[in-house]
Amino acid sequence: MSRERRLFGTDGVRGIANRHPITPELVLRLGKSAAEVFKNGKKRTKILIGKDTRISGYILETALTSGICSMGVDVLLVGPLPTPAIAHLTKSFGADAGIVISASHNPSEYNGIKFFSGNGFKLPDQKELEMEDVLFSESYSKDHVNGSSIGKAYRIEDAKGRYIEFAKSTVNNSSLSGLKIVLDCANGAAYNVAPTIFSELGAEVVVLNNRPNGLNINSACGTLHIDVIRDAVNAEGADIGMALDGDADRIIMVDEKGEEFDGDCIMALCGLDMKKHNTLKKNTIVATTMSNMGLELFCREKGIGFLRTDVGDRHVIAEMMKGGFSFGGEQSGHMVFMDHITTGDGIITGLQVLNIMKRAGKKLSELRLFERFPQVLVNTNVKEKKDFSDMPAVSARIRDAQKRLGDNGRLIVRYSGTENIARVMVEGGQEDDVRSMAEGIAGEIEKAIGTGR
Repeated sequence: MSRERRLFGTDGVRGIANRHPITPELVLRLGKSAAEVFKNGKKRTKILIGKDTRISGYILETALTSGICSMGVDVLLVGPLPTPAIAHLTKSFGADAGIVISASHNPSEYNGIKFFSGNGFKLPDQKELEMEDVLFSESYSKDHVNGSSIGKAYRIEDAKGRYIEFAKSTVNNSSLSGLKIVLDCANGAAYNVAPTIFSELGAEVVVLNNRPNGLNINSACGTLHIDVIRDAVNAEGADIGMALDGDADRIIMVDEKGEEFDGDCIMALCGLDMKKHNTLKKNTIVATTMSNMGLELFCREKGIGFLRTDVGDRHVIAEMMKGGFSFGGEQSGHMVFMDHITTGDGIITGLQVLNIMKRAGKKLSELRLFERFPQVLVNTNVKEKKDFSDMPAVSARIRDAQKRLGDNGRLIVRYSGTENIARVMVEGGQEDDVRSMAEGIAGEIEKAIGTGR
């Protein structure tokens, strides 16, 4: 039986900045516990820290750095860069761990701390639990090191350039000339690298939301607001629109007609291309329970294995590592190209899709490879995460929907791992029926534990 977590959630530690647990005081202690857990007795330990563009990143970066250095561990500061860039740079610099200060797609008032091991992968559960044990027991030394043993903090000036060159190398620096791109940077971590990467490869880039002010990250922009790129693609006559989220570990696209091209569409396109070029290891794609049944059927028809995991890119990556697979992702836009990067990377995903378009000489709408089953996702803000079985009206709605769907559809009701949100996904049958079932269940959850927002 797994032990209950006291601090870490599904993607690091996350919450509203300057409220528990994302306070400078606790983050300083988290830095100290991280230093203790990652100390390498063979050499001077170093931990790399990056962040997104939230205003609270400054206080959390300072707190983490202070805690880490007080334990005799050095810090490499790279500033605002995408989460996958931190994973790559952690390996590139030979650091013992990497830390990202970000709350991904969440609003600007949120922030979070997530960790990478020295190999660039997110921490296994056991390592996070070890860090919690150290932090809450304060078993790290109370008599801090002094003199020359105190850790040093170094600002890495060429971190941006290193990631830019790495990203371009994943498509062998192939030219993207002739393609016009609308790029929404979400006023986030990719604002100063993504436009450079695509333009240096020759694409014409119309850049949106690349002027962060600390408060506008994800605000009416990015992956949760694709109407922004849809409108711009139509206005500019662009070939494709691409929206990143706040830390650029995921991407959602629209084709030249403004139609959404989500993670499932990307997996079908890239998975088939990789199969043709013998780079899809074990001819298998790893997805989650949220991926559309149409994608699963497409994979079967093309002789591609299809595995589902629980929601969350860490579950996808764990299954990929376990099975020795090279490609997986989520409908929400996290794509993991394991031959290139150890975590989801929106920029690298965009490059792969553009490279396929260029080689095929086709529009993105012509590369839409499967027919989707009707699928509706309804989100509801909740004040607590109560077991659905303890809410009779909710349980009754769920049972009714399951009966109506039978074997011809799927129903998933779950809580977000990072926010107080209940998510209801219904798939199969007729669009109107699917929507009615999803909204009915969400409505009962709202009555029982909703916030009324």
